[in-house]
Amino acid sequence: MFPAHRARRLRRSAALRDIARETRLSAHDLVAPVFVDEGASEPVEIKSMPGIRRMPPSMAAREARRLSDAGLKGMMLFGLPSSKDDEGSQAHARGGVVQEAVRAVKAETGDGLAVMTDVCLCQYTLSGHCGLARDGAILNDESNEILAKTAVSHAEAGADVVCPSAMMDGQVLAIRSALDGAGLQDTAVMSHSAKHSSSMYSPFRDAAECAPRFGDRKTYQVPYTNAREAMAEMAADVEEGVDIVMVKPALAYLDLVYRARERFGVPVAAYSVSGEYALVSAAARMGWLDADAAALEVLGSIKRAGADIIVTYFAERAAALLGEGR
Repeated sequence: MFPAHRARRLRRSAALRDIARETRLSAHDLVAPVFVDEGASEPVEIKSMPGIRRMPPSMAAREARRLSDAGLKGMMLFGLPSSKDDEGSQAHARGGVVQEAVRAVKAETGDGLAVMTDVCLCQYTLSGHCGLARDGAILNDESNEILAKTAVSHAEAGADVVCPSAMMDGQVLAIRSALDGAGLQDTAVMSHSAKHSSSMYSPFRDAAECAPRFGDRKTYQVPYTNAREAMAEMAADVEEGVDIVMVKPALAYLDLVYRARERFGVPVAAYSVSGEYALVSAAARMGWLDADAAALEVLGSIKRAGADIIVTYFAERAAALLGEGR
């Protein structure tokens, strides 16, 4: 006898499929990364990331308004300074590229758009590493001092959330202490807590001009083979006072997104990185898949795994597909 249950009953129309949907993706879940280039006079398309551009600081406010009108609630700023040095001094300069962009964006959108800033040194140091380098080694504690100064400068400019991505041990504690000491207790910290040593960052390194000049980042990023280590990194950040933990990349690490959601009492973010975007974009250009359908499927899977926040280069397009723009 045929079973009484027939799964297809709730799939036979779009209305029934919507009613029975378990995972609902919204534009409000998405954060758009934005590259601000101090040396650019006009937008520059990133070849390895079709449709994504570096833009001059003067365009940051206009871009923020466009993203807000698309229905998004957050943007994450990455800066490319016009000069670099061994100390990454432009990372915390009051008139630095990110600081100026934050001021412009907040003047344009106020509290209508959450402004998040990347706190890292790779774009600002001659070595291209995420921390200060000396004699071929990455200096952890000295780097934390600069990261903390950078976070404070971003918060003073008006950033709502500072996002350390350097993977220095103790970076969250250093930043939280510096923010509180500067009277910036309300500034949130979203750490790239479980940032893995991944092949999926290559297009980003083109975009941000931050490939390391020597070695690699395996001495401070999490090996993709080590789930327990990734969970320990997130637990350490929670103990240090982080407001949001992040798993990065996203698509090949959905098990960690799920485990983080089950274990920690703070929001969980996932960064669908440049390589994930490039894979879909390249396949679509070859006619091998539908980019829009693939993007929504990728983002839906990250949401299904338990991410509260998804940082993605698909953010604006996904918001349009979801019909949530103004």
